[in-house]
Amino acid sequence: MPGKHPKASVVIPVFNEQATIEEILRKVQEVQIEKEIIVVDDGSSDGTREILAALASSAAQSQSTMTDPPSGLRMDNIRIFFQERNQGKGAALRRGFQEAKGEIVIVQDADLEYDPQDYFGLLDPIERDLADVVYGSRFLGGPHRVLYFWHSIANWLLTTLSNVFTNLNLTDVWTCYKVFRRELLQGIRLAESRFGFEAEITAKLAKLDCRIFEVPISYRGRTYAEGKKITYRDGFRGVWCTLRYNLFR
Repeated sequence: MPGKHPKASVVIPVFNEQATIEEILRKVQEVQIEKEIIVVDDGSSDGTREILAALASSAAQSQSTMTDPPSGLRMDNIRIFFQERNQGKGAALRRGFQEAKGEIVIVQDADLEYDPQDYFGLLDPIERDLADVVYGSRFLGGPHRVLYFWHSIANWLLTTLSNVFTNLNLTDVWTCYKVFRRELLQGIRLAESRFGFEAEITAKLAKLDCRIFEVPISYRGRTYAEGKKITYRDGFRGVWCTLRYNLFR
């Protein structure tokens, strides 16, 4: 999309999502908004990296021959970046945010737990100039797959701890779907390289006193057998990051 800034930049951090990467790209492409898609592979070792490299190569060939790539994916608004080694979701997001050109930045996981058709609801408060940031909440009434009870308790505890220090009344700090005005995001220096990003960004947004909205989203969570990655260690890190970025910075 040379010479033109799109309405939205969809940033997709990817780590070992061979089974879902092409499908999530198709689903994001299907959303009828003006956008660019920024994919950051975070050192995948399961074949995801090779799929993305093949897509990038086919896109370059298609541009030179004016034909559609063999994958069938439209590639003219997709940019793919590769981290040399696995550094974590936060590090991949930092790279994606640096590359973003859109007025609005949307975080999208590379699995199929979150539905890109929810973009319209996520963008609405910003488009109506009611919000600077929008969180998509899995706990505000949208349809969701029924899964782990203790995961929901851990999420509630982490969100409550965050709310105690930020004085916000969020229901889902650890949601993937976070949407930002790009100029606001550019003014925030991020340090966390892994899942601590969620607690860090929330603490720093609260200190900026910006307008934050929540909207309900659908959610189809995965089991660990299906590739879910977050563990109890990330929960402990979430507690530490909540304390660190609210109390010490």
